[in-house]
Amino acid sequence: MEKFQNFTGIVCPLDRANVDTDAIIPKQFLKSIKRSGFGPNLFDEWRYLDIGEPGADCSNRPINPQFILNDPRYTKSSILLTRENFGCGSSREHAPWALADFGFKLIIAPSFADIFFNNCFKNGILAITMPTAIIDQLFTQATQEQPLLIKVNLYEQSLSFADNSILNFEIEAFRKHCLLEGLDDIGLTLQHVDKIRAYEIQHRQEAPWLFA
Repeated sequence: MEKFQNFTGIVCPLDRANVDTDAIIPKQFLKSIKRSGFGPNLFDEWRYLDIGEPGADCSNRPINPQFILNDPRYTKSSILLTRENFGCGSSREHAPWALADFGFKLIIAPSFADIFFNNCFKNGILAITMPTAIIDQLFTQATQEQPLLIKVNLYEQSLSFADNSILNFEIEAFRKHCLLEGLDDIGLTLQHVDKIRAYEIQHRQEAPWLFA
């Protein structure tokens, strides 16, 4: 997993509550266990007017002009602003894979489904909660003619705006450490590789018949 870098990104305002993982990445695209290649099918049933199939060339598909991500202001967004209970439904890890593959690095919502929230951090996405009143203000700013830009500083736990205002956010220290260091579950395990190898050598010596 890549280390999380501070960045400035465009906010895409997805004004929907209870967005489930089947809406984020529909079930027919769950045939791969690679983390890449899901971005073109993110929110597939909302982005396109036809039925999406795995392997189809999305560049030639008819798009839904009413869907927010097809608005030219938001096609290069890296920050997703949304409503409560984002990521509910099944626990598919493909959902954060699709969001990350599209280019989203930060998701802001009043609340998240627990498993989805955990999966975001395991895949390099910063997910933060804000009070509904602040979310409402951000939606107002993000839906203006000019897109809303936010400078994200994970180390300082801050969101900075063009008017020099700053919003601070909370994040668990362990999650912050893992994002900054680019550590997923495998990366955390590999930090103990010397101890793992020492155990394997000892175990082979103590029970050689298991390795015959």
